[in-house]
Amino acid sequence: MGRSLVIAEKPSVGRDLAKVLKCNVNKNSYIEGNKYIVTWALGHLVGLADPEVYSDKYKNWSLETLPMLPGNMKLMVLPKTSKQFYEIKKLLNREDVTDIIIATDAGREGELVARWIIEKVGSKKPIRRLWISSQTDKAINDGFKNLKPGKAYENLYKAAVCRAEADWIVGLNVTRALTCKYNAQLSAGRVQSPTLAMIVQREEDIKNFKPKDYYTITAKTKGFSLQWMNKDNNHSTFDEKLANSIVEKVKGREGEIVSVTESNKKKYSPALYDLTELQRDANRIFGYSAKQTLSIMQRLYENHKILTYPRTDSRYISQDIVATIPERLNAIATGVYRSAASEILKGKIIANKSFVDDSKVSDHHAIIPTEQRPNILNLSQEEKHIYDLVVKRFLSILLPPFEYIQTNIVANINGETFVAKGKVTKSKGWKKVYDKDVEEDAASEDGLRDQELPALNKGDKISVTSVQLNKLQTKAPARFNEGTLLSAMENPQKYVKVDKDAAKTLGETGGLGTVATRADIIEKLFNSFVIEKSGKDIVPTSKGKQLIELVPNELKSPLLTAKWESALEDISKGKQDAHNFVRDMRNYATALVAAVKMSNDKFRHDNMTGKKCPVCGKYMLEVKGKNGIMNVCQDRACGHRESVSRNTNARCPECHKKLELRGQGEGQIYVCPNVNCSFKEKASSFNKRFKNNDSKNTKRDVQNYMKKMKKEAEEMNDNPFAELLSGLKFDDK
Repeated sequence: MGRSLVIAEKPSVGRDLAKVLKCNVNKNSYIEGNKYIVTWALGHLVGLADPEVYSDKYKNWSLETLPMLPGNMKLMVLPKTSKQFYEIKKLLNREDVTDIIIATDAGREGELVARWIIEKVGSKKPIRRLWISSQTDKAINDGFKNLKPGKAYENLYKAAVCRAEADWIVGLNVTRALTCKYNAQLSAGRVQSPTLAMIVQREEDIKNFKPKDYYTITAKTKGFSLQWMNKDNNHSTFDEKLANSIVEKVKGREGEIVSVTESNKKKYSPALYDLTELQRDANRIFGYSAKQTLSIMQRLYENHKILTYPRTDSRYISQDIVATIPERLNAIATGVYRSAASEILKGKIIANKSFVDDSKVSDHHAIIPTEQRPNILNLSQEEKHIYDLVVKRFLSILLPPFEYIQTNIVANINGETFVAKGKVTKSKGWKKVYDKDVEEDAASEDGLRDQELPALNKGDKISVTSVQLNKLQTKAPARFNEGTLLSAMENPQKYVKVDKDAAKTLGETGGLGTVATRADIIEKLFNSFVIEKSGKDIVPTSKGKQLIELVPNELKSPLLTAKWESALEDISKGKQDAHNFVRDMRNYATALVAAVKMSNDKFRHDNMTGKKCPVCGKYMLEVKGKNGIMNVCQDRACGHRESVSRNTNARCPECHKKLELRGQGEGQIYVCPNVNCSFKEKASSFNKRFKNNDSKNTKRDVQNYMKKMKKEAEEMNDNPFAELLSGLKFDDK
């Protein structure tokens, strides 16, 4: 009997699909049933071949061999996961396997994962596609009842191949050119370079910023205060003399109420979450990195099955989802969400354009709860945090608007205009699902604070009890944190100087990268040591600042990569020819390499240590990663690296700051970074004491802690150039 081979993206998803499809014979690399065989990739099993596969001359990194422009791009089986590839190959070639069902992630990269495996094997068996937005049993069953023909996704596959080939052709050529030219580990790319350029430019803006004094005037009267306003409706002035003269003019004077305006206002809920907006809020509220939020979302989607597909750029749902809203509300109607969910279920759900719009949903709709009831006890603290954000936003959009009465008062004090405003809540509406107001309502766009106002009428007299001159200073632009950097990547036209046409293009194309790749780009910049953290702020390192000077101008522009993403989107819709895109990329890479070769710039290591590399004897560089400090050999061919200190989650027993782990092997010690604390302890004795502690730390706590420490150690040694440079020989030029 013929069977369908189902290819999932990872083992956990494969197991879920197998359970629903009643496949129960587990063969380790696949699970077999009567109608289906379910297997899985481990991310990408196949990738574009390394340069040296095309020619021996590429084994040595040299400017003379650039640009590298192979005629036809070849595929290679990735060594780390080759065992699983050959298992899938056997399955694809089995006679009883009649067709293939692609069940990898429903997006551009997911399509590439499966298609490259099929192409490398050379299978010509018919393909169908599972395209679902949640991992619940119901969604999987419905998806298998509505499988799409593989041909419907041919253009998506072409776009994915174009993206991969463009990144190879441009990224590898420019990275090799920079690395060889300046004898330093320098990486560049179509998304990472403009992102780094924005961070460097922001630092330059802060450095060159000169603060200016400005003044505001507050008049106090019985029960409330008023702010001075000029004829242009501004509440401040840079003119100190003018400000002082107004203070003298109104001091001790009587004023008159010129107008009292009351208006009924409605404020609607913010739109549903897409991934970037969720990453922004999670960073602002909980301090989570973009990568961390995506990882948490992936668990809530894949493992717990209680939220829909995370990698979405839409903040709307499609019309066909509306009928499922009651079921989703019933699923979340527990605990703190019960009251709001029940209220919505009692009324009529009105699918209005604020959240239902098919034209604003491409591959996936906004992130919302699934129809599966959550078991909150099974969620970690960080999973609860992300789940809570999504559920409250979903409830908010279905609840009535927040309604209030806005009161604006205008007074005349000796010929000068002063204003005040107040707010009286009529109905909390959607805001009732939040413990406190979700926005900072204290100061609105006009800078006026809402306050409790007494009953006043036009013509009433008021006595000025005091007048205050407030001296303030203009502030430099803030440094990026991960949340605001995501905003800048999404809308770079707001952060870089471009003309109107360019700004329009950037706005239409969705900015730098995609919702699925932005977190990885930020991580890559950290791991390449071109940016580092100062508290929550992101700052460029000396290496980052120099790299941006060395990278060709075209590659630093956000406009270029936005145009690329737009072209890739057109290719996926069949509106643009893939061959033309790749041809343009080849021409572009040739021009970039030429620009690097002709440059007279220099690169200088200013983070050199006094310690020599134990392998090659050259002086090592001190670099600061996300998880601590390490020394790396300056020689790109050597690649030796070692940890200096690592940030940990262990707390100092004296001052409770997070400890640093310093040294190597048995000589490792925990040190408190607090300058006013002298705590130090050998790691072996500290860990032993931690394990034997009879306080609240359970055995599981200790195991989790040790796992986290191990992971941090691995991340610390995750030099992005280690794999790239391993085993390569360099010309001495």
